[in-house]
Amino acid sequence: MSLVDSVRKVIVPIHKEGYVFIAIGLGATIVLANLWSPFGWIGAIITIWICYFFRDPIRITPQREGLVISPADGRVSQIASALPPPELNLPAEPMTRVSIFMNVFDCHVNRAPVPGRVVKMAYTPGLFLNAELDKASDDNERNALAIETPAGIVGVVQIAGLIARRIVPFVKEGDSIATGERFGLIRFGSRVDVYLPTSVIPLVGEGQTAIAGETVLADMSGNEAVKRAFRGI
Repeated sequence: MSLVDSVRKVIVPIHKEGYVFIAIGLGATIVLANLWSPFGWIGAIITIWICYFFRDPIRITPQREGLVISPADGRVSQIASALPPPELNLPAEPMTRVSIFMNVFDCHVNRAPVPGRVVKMAYTPGLFLNAELDKASDDNERNALAIETPAGIVGVVQIAGLIARRIVPFVKEGDSIATGERFGLIRFGSRVDVYLPTSVIPLVGEGQTAIAGETVLADMSGNEAVKRAFRGI
């Protein structure tokens, strides 16, 4: 193995959405360093954090039929019964909502929890409350998707957080997506809600750390117990 290949295996890829912010950080660092060297060090640290924030690591996604995989890195902040967002045009009946909170140090590239077709996609402007608050599901800026699968429709909602100011979608209504496929990104702290049929029993618990594209949230084919990974993000 060459030195270049070895370095590539160690360095985590950066999503292209972060390139412009990294360039701004580098430019600001040069300007600050010319003003006063300690400012330059501060700029360099912020630029390194920006690189870390926009990382896009490779994930190995379980592909067994019926599995619902975590769409986000972060902490399972809540599992509750809740009505799905009205903009998805789903029946006004409670569904099981699994909420995953992403802090500013989590990877913010979101991945499809199930394979299927995006039958509905709706962006809703709103507030920028703390994403951990329950009312953030209703009041905050969000982008909601309804994914049709053979086992039923799964709702996925990207919710902007306290300092998040942009939800970037990678898919559109009518697209077909595979489990683990990247479908969007939220900038700087946020939350993702997954809405499951009430008959589906979650296989995670509140407080657990989830890994996008890898951690199994539920099994829609029969709720069979599935071994889950608990490694660092």
